[in-house]
Amino acid sequence: MGTLRWLTAGESHGPGLVGIIEGMPAGVPLTGEDVRRDLARRQQGHGRGRRQEIESDEAEILAGVRDGRTLGSPIALLIRNRDWENWRDIMAVDRVADPGRRRITRPRPGHADLTGGLKYDHDDLRNVLERSSARETAMRVALGAVARRFLSELGIEVFAHVTAIGDVTAAPEAMAPYWQPEAGRRQQRVIDLEAVRRRVDESPVRTLDAGAEPVMIAAIDAARDGLDSLGGVFEVVALGVPPGLGSYVHWDRRADARIAQAMMSIQAMKGVEIGLGFEAARRPGSRVHDEIFYDPELGYCHETNRAGGTEGGMTNGEPVVVRVAMKPLPTLRRPLRSVELESHRPVEAVRERSDTCAVPRATVIGEAMLCLVLAELVLEKFGGDSLSEVRRNLAAYRERLAER
Repeated sequence: MGTLRWLTAGESHGPGLVGIIEGMPAGVPLTGEDVRRDLARRQQGHGRGRRQEIESDEAEILAGVRDGRTLGSPIALLIRNRDWENWRDIMAVDRVADPGRRRITRPRPGHADLTGGLKYDHDDLRNVLERSSARETAMRVALGAVARRFLSELGIEVFAHVTAIGDVTAAPEAMAPYWQPEAGRRQQRVIDLEAVRRRVDESPVRTLDAGAEPVMIAAIDAARDGLDSLGGVFEVVALGVPPGLGSYVHWDRRADARIAQAMMSIQAMKGVEIGLGFEAARRPGSRVHDEIFYDPELGYCHETNRAGGTEGGMTNGEPVVVRVAMKPLPTLRRPLRSVELESHRPVEAVRERSDTCAVPRATVIGEAMLCLVLAELVLEKFGGDSLSEVRRNLAAYRERLAER
């Protein structure tokens, strides 16, 4: 079991979402603004549904922080659902004798509805969709903001951007002024991280390619007008990650495996690749593996980063580069065919509020998940009950590496 663990609880239309993160060292600077900033970013992006007009997420820090610093005790967070008043009867905790409550018996293709109903023996599929909804990711983003603040104190920074929406792909040459994913530290130009983040946050589709941006927007609008939805691909990057996080000794300690599992745990994600990913299968080995160099300033390093910052289940000191494929959201305004749960007769799937395209918003969730995994890996490697202790341990490790 890792030294950092976290849990979320809550339903999509319940009173709110609850999160607890345990194992965060004492002394990490943290305020409500740190969390609010990432929650606000999660609600941006072209293709949003009506729910974003209703909800404006704010997280309350209930425990584990005092005077703007973590205490070392569990940190508890609460995000209230502002739409709760309209759902009190439908989502009542106590038994309510109201046969008119919105009982759902028409499962939506592509959702957890049918399988979840069969697994947990529910005859009202709202009992499934309320928890399986991506609304839960709001709390993941809040907890990820805590991990992000910890990592930033150690010089580790995380950002994400959209590389494709539908069949519209960002061009690598257009992104090059900001970011070159295949370039290692020895070859890579200095990245202006603030410029990258500013460009992504200013883009309605969170892409670094200004030329692809209007085409992506048009594709989303066309899908919306056609009562359809669109998926895409986003890339999550971590800079400043030290070598040696994770391990090759057991399958469940491998850093790349844990990162992939975390990304696949996000609702609607269907594929993950690190570095070249599937492209590596199409290239000869001479154009896949990163040659090793020694630089007096950088130490052991690579000119390329085709491995995406991990080798043998461990981080190798290069930027960690993860790409995630998101399917089109399955809740459509033009419903797909389904079967009624009790009568087995053909019906149209139930309709709920949904986005036309959630890929831009998913980038922020991907950042949160990478922050949580990296924070856990850092604490496993360096330990420490306080931020100052973790810093000392990391500094001693870097000093030892510099002597090799």
